[in-house]
Amino acid sequence: MKTIVFIGLNKSGSSRDAVKAAVQLGYCTVVYTNNKKQIEQRKDYPEINQLIYLETLTIGEIKKANTLLQLKGFEILAITSFVDQYVYIASKLADEFCENVLSSEAIYVMENKSETRKFFEGKPYTPNFLIFEKNNSFPLERLIDKLKFPIMVKCAMSTGSKDVLYSSSLQELKKNFAQLKRKNPDETYIFEEYVEGDQYLVEVLVYNDEIKTAAIIKQEITRGERFIITGYNLIAEIDSTFEKGIKEVLTSIVESLKIKNGTFHIEMRLTQYGWKLIEINPRISGGSMNRMIQAAYGYNLVEETLKMLTGETPSLEKRTNKFSCTKHIIIDKKGVLKKVTGKKAALQIPGIVEVYIKPRKGTLLTPPLSMGHRYAYVIAIGDTMEEAERIAKDAANKIRFHLIEEEPLKND
Repeated sequence: MKTIVFIGLNKSGSSRDAVKAAVQLGYCTVVYTNNKKQIEQRKDYPEINQLIYLETLTIGEIKKANTLLQLKGFEILAITSFVDQYVYIASKLADEFCENVLSSEAIYVMENKSETRKFFEGKPYTPNFLIFEKNNSFPLERLIDKLKFPIMVKCAMSTGSKDVLYSSSLQELKKNFAQLKRKNPDETYIFEEYVEGDQYLVEVLVYNDEIKTAAIIKQEITRGERFIITGYNLIAEIDSTFEKGIKEVLTSIVESLKIKNGTFHIEMRLTQYGWKLIEINPRISGGSMNRMIQAAYGYNLVEETLKMLTGETPSLEKRTNKFSCTKHIIIDKKGVLKKVTGKKAALQIPGIVEVYIKPRKGTLLTPPLSMGHRYAYVIAIGDTMEEAERIAKDAANKIRFHLIEEEPLKND
């Protein structure tokens, strides 16, 4: 059986889309998970041929599981992951068990934020930064000589804005750093200057050294206790000068990392000093990203990625060219979910492609401290960005989370 092995899986979003795409391409699907809840809810994952529980998703444990698969007749054509912390592990295993078209070395640099900063140090798109290794003991007062406030402090392995804090003063920086150190005492930390400017996400596929831009998306950021991305606006018509600046950064990244084949996304801010790289990740963005790109352009980016991994030729030829907008819904009070209303009304709005509600009844909901605390999203398309945004906002306003002992919450 020609098989694609996936390491880790989210219940929705790009990682789930990828497993479904593998089925459409005719492959047997094997998913390794360390989430017991997924095993208990096995019937919710009909597209997975083999859902295998491993206590830890380490290289050693997965090697043993892969060997057992091969003994049972599974022909492993690709090993991959669309989940944050497993992309490098998947690539290293692919180096051993199948023909890997990716560069594990490049993925290692992209997956770890401190390695990314160190690798691209000195590039014009890299903000000023300092790395604090776990054995360092320099006083934070020394940062003032190197960096200007405001300063972001982040854990090198943080994902989804969980361990990224904004500091406007030395006192606030000390408090934030102490908070992160208590939580992750053995981690490496990055201090970097906060840069002002509109933030964009760029999805990229590289095939045979050719850089293909899958999508350019302007991000809408809601700032509370954390910086949470609550809106994505996919730009269907790109200004040539704007696109040229992005292409220059992408070319520098691909050439520096020697990427012949691969997918990744970057988040950048357009500042008065040009483009500044916020972060880079060696995979498509999670959540609604794959669906939003498909709604706008007609192609399935995770499917094209799997084609590349299995030796086929990927194509990003646009079948449609629509503006697309995703609005994520967050709440501003803590409480247990009683019910959600408005989904049907939102779906009836012309131009709405999808409405997704994440939590089940009885789930404890909180104001966002990470991207994982975005509880719903709507995807809309339009002939202009203004139209797509308006439709998405109208649909998001229909969704209400009713919390026990709380008034219904309306989302703007």
